[in-house]
Amino acid sequence: MKNLAKLTCLTAVSALILLGACSPKPDADDVAASQASESAAMSITAAEAASQAVAEAMTSVDATGYVGKWTGPEGTAMTITPAGSEYEVMITNLDGPRTFTGTLEGDGIHITRDATPLVIHKGDGQATGMKWLADKHDCLVVAANEGFCKD
Repeated sequence: MKNLAKLTCLTAVSALILLGACSPKPDADDVAASQASESAAMSITAAEAASQAVAEAMTSVDATGYVGKWTGPEGTAMTITPAGSEYEVMITNLDGPRTFTGTLEGDGIHITRDATPLVIHKGDGQATGMKWLADKHDCLVVAANEGFCKD
């Protein structure tokens, strides 16, 4: 029995060796195609890595609690978007949208509107001073009686 098992094993190993020896060697086109396929796989991996890095950066930026769209009464809104080390702040009021560049400091996002420095800071609906937002909890205050909240 043991001899039969050894013979079977030896026959299987010999068959594998012969198969490998008899297999045609890849030509230059096959090698190039294989390398291109590996390169494409690596590119996809690099793209996925870049996408993940962007997602992580957005998460850390979003952790500030300022990024996103904030709504106010009567169709007004404020959208805050990261722009490198600064923020793009678009405020849409009844006169239309205006965009400002802001910087995040300890007390909020600092912008200048009509030569007036403003600090956009966190608060609730009561802090906005606007009766339409009084019952909201997640808000940003721009100035007295001007604020926006997330719904």
